[in-house]
Amino acid sequence: MNSALSGSLRKFEYEKYASLIALVALFAIASILSPYFLQLQNVLNILRQVSYTGIIALGMTFVIISGGIDLSVGSVAAFVGAVCILTLNAILPIVGNEFLAVTLAILAGLAIASLCGALNGILITRGRIAPFIVTLGTMAIFRSLALFIGNAGEVRSNSNLFGNFGMNSVAMVPVPVFVMLILAALLAVTLNQTRYGRYLCAVGSNVRVATFSAINVDRIKFLAYTLTGFVVGVSAILLSSRFNAVSTSNMGMAFELDAIAAVIIGGTPMTGGRGTVWGTIIGAIILGIINNMLNMLGVSPYLQGTVKGLVIIGAVYIQRQRA
Repeated sequence: MNSALSGSLRKFEYEKYASLIALVALFAIASILSPYFLQLQNVLNILRQVSYTGIIALGMTFVIISGGIDLSVGSVAAFVGAVCILTLNAILPIVGNEFLAVTLAILAGLAIASLCGALNGILITRGRIAPFIVTLGTMAIFRSLALFIGNAGEVRSNSNLFGNFGMNSVAMVPVPVFVMLILAALLAVTLNQTRYGRYLCAVGSNVRVATFSAINVDRIKFLAYTLTGFVVGVSAILLSSRFNAVSTSNMGMAFELDAIAAVIIGGTPMTGGRGTVWGTIIGAIILGIINNMLNMLGVSPYLQGTVKGLVIIGAVYIQRQRA
């Protein structure tokens, strides 16, 4: 009896910390393969690169826990980035204050992003359409809108302040990384310590039981998609400010793949019902280290997608074996 109990506990602990163990192992391997890996600048570059999709993956975690999926995040990022910069360029001459113009443009971008997520949520909850179909459709819609308002080209900001915002650091930590960690802390508390987090897991585990338990299932799902829209807006603003421009045809491409991969590698099953925010952050960092290792080893960038796909398939396979 005792041996069986201790075996179960060991298995539980392994599953709980599997992504962290994988991160430590990968970190050690990368350190051995390249003497440049441990350089502070390289580590910060990895964190900066993964922060944009990592922020999006935080929202994707909530959506997947609810039993859904969101394929539109990359297109929403491009659309929101273009809207933010166009708004900034339009109001800058009017208000005459660069800081105020940047602030208003950021608020407008976050509002539009939240509305994009809310649209997905309404179509899924009120329209009773499968999340895959809804977000596949809105993925095409928002990309098309981004191309339209940007004339299928690049939208450039007229504000140096906006560009500096994306390149700044807080105590040597790049702003996008700092924002990602703050959001992760807030969302971890939301998922683990609030009623909404408990209801979200209940909805993802069994919608019928959740409904019989007097949980407003539609509201829980709607908020998950709206939250995802908001964090996509945060990521889009940070990314567009980094380059002080948005390429409407390229920005956000494959963001949905990276976000979903980070969530899965972090230990959140595609079946929903449970998940971990910090596991998602670890999953995003794992993907970043893999890409960095491949670059240092001189592997063709065209093969990096193959490696990423194999990692996703492997993570899902391992989860199925545990189940």
